[in-house]
Parts: sequence; C-alpha cells; structure tokens
Amino acid sequence: MSMFANCTSLVNAPALPATTLANSCYNCMFYGCTNLVNAPALPATTLANSCYQGMFYGCTALVDAPALPATDLANSCYQDMFNGCTALVDAPALPATDLQEQCYYSMFNGCTSLVKAPDLPATTLAACCYQRMFYGCTALKAAPALPATTLANGCYSYMFNGCTALEAAPALPATTLVANCYASMFNGCSKISSVTIDATAGFDATVPLIYWLKNTTSTGTIHVMNAEVQGNTIWDKTNNKPDGWTVVTP
Repeated sequence: MSMFANCTSLVNAPALPATTLANSCYNCMFYGCTNLVNAPALPATTLANSCYQGMFYGCTALVDAPALPATDLANSCYQDMFNGCTALVDAPALPATDLQEQCYYSMFNGCTSLVKAPDLPATTLAACCYQRMFYGCTALKAAPALPATTLANGCYSYMFNGCTALEAAPALPATTLVANCYASMFNGCSKISSVTIDATAGFDATVPLIYWLKNTTSTGTIHVMNAEVQGNTIWDKTNNKPDGWTVVTP
C-alpha cells in the first residue's frame, strides 16, 4: 500500500504476479507516479476489498491500462484506480456480471483522454457501484449499454457528470427507481437532449432523479414508459426535469 506513492521519476513498474490478493494490498501503490508509462500485468481473477483502490491515481503519463480479468469482485476493488490518468485512451474490459459496493467508484474519474468506455454487462448491481465512474471524461463520446433492471442505492449517480462530448444517453431499462440511482448521472453533459426511462415505480424514493439532467441542452425530451408516469408530479420539480424539456410516452 502506497509503496511507490509520488515517486515521480519511476517509469516502469515491477512485475506483480500474485493471484491471491488481500485487502488494500495494492492500494495507492503508484499514486502520483507522473512518469509511469507501463503498468504491470494484474492476473488475479478473485479480488479483495480495496485491493486496487487508487493504484494508479494521478499517473498522468499512463497511456495503456493493464488487462483486468477478474470476475469475482470485492467492495471498492477498483475505486479510483485510474483517477486523474489524463493520458489514458482506452479502458480495459470489465467482464464481471455481479458487482459489489463501490467496486467501480470513480474508476476513470478525470480521464480526459478516454474515448471509449468498456462494456458493462452486469445485471446485478450494488450500492454506488458505478458512482462517478466516468466523471469528467470530457473526450468520451459514447456511453456503454446499461442492461441492469434491478438498481441499488446510488448505483449510477454522477456516472457521466461532466462528460461534455457524450452524444447520447444509454437507455435506462430498470422498472423501479431507488434512492439516488440516477442522481446527477448526466449533469453537465451539454450534448444530451434525449433520455429514455422505463421505470414505472419508485418515484417517491429519496431523490432518485435529482439533478440527473442539469446543465444538459436547453430543450430536450424525456421518454417514459406510460401515461401514468408521464403525469407524475415528480416532473414538476426543476431538479428532475429541466425547464425547456418535455415528458412524452413512446
């Protein structure tokens, strides 16, 4: 943990062959290594709590991420892993389908060169699992599909906040909203003008949509499942429906 933190002259990382990890084992290991060009291979398929948390935080010279083959995740395992890696262009594949709390929290936060997001095949979510995942990724043009139909508290909150190049919002097929599930999800996505939401229940949960479309286009359309949801009073709140946006049924 923090073994090489702020070693600003470090260019190459040592080999890390371990396949059995422990809690926080590589936490912030290369934090602030601003000249690190090559990341080591990370072969483990079963992770531990916070094992890779902040591992390459602020590694501004890192262009390529290591492969991440793990399918058995743990709480906060990838949290902040590449936060502030401003040269990172491509994200590694993320094959896990069963997520854990905060597993991808802020994983690519501030990766301003990231142009392509990984596929996110998970259908079982956890609290804050994708929160702030692509926050401030200003070069990201396309969002991954989000196939999960059962949400968790804060699961997508701030996920694409500040993604000013994002051209379209992914469909949101979940039928029941939960607390903060979409809060600030597209805040600052200045090209987003349309979003489709299939939810028919849970609109009374604590602020599930607050600021989700703040600072998007001045006019836009929220496509909802049915007329009953279209007329829900939740749309009367500016924080849930921006002025100039309309709510329609498909």
